[in-house]
Amino acid sequence: MTQKLAPYALSLMRIVFGFLYLPHGLQKLVGWFDGTVHPLDSLRGVAGIIETVGGVLIALGLFTRPVAFIASGEMAAAYFISHAPRGPWPILNGGELSALYCFAFLYFALYGPGPLSLDVLMKRGKRK
Repeated sequence: MTQKLAPYALSLMRIVFGFLYLPHGLQKLVGWFDGTVHPLDSLRGVAGIIETVGGVLIALGLFTRPVAFIASGEMAAAYFISHAPRGPWPILNGGELSALYCFAFLYFALYGPGPLSLDVLMKRGKRK
């Protein structure tokens, strides 16, 4: 039974990670959630675009693999640019979330969105 539920757990995990990723972008783009607005042509502005658009697309399961791959790279860059210079341990340098998002998104890029996604719905529609 556990094996039958595993694909749905993947979908649930993807939805949750996408939903939690979205506010990080909204902090940077519109200043919500006690954020600071950054110019779109800045490094943090580009990060805000990736996090906002990527969060929505990942949560919906639309273009999951390429979007998750880009989000994973953005989180790796965030870790090495913003956190690693503060020390080697994520618990001390504040980089835990960046590292977790990086590897979760890499997982989605490799394994896909799971059955509850727009990617799967679109694939089914093409077969008919």
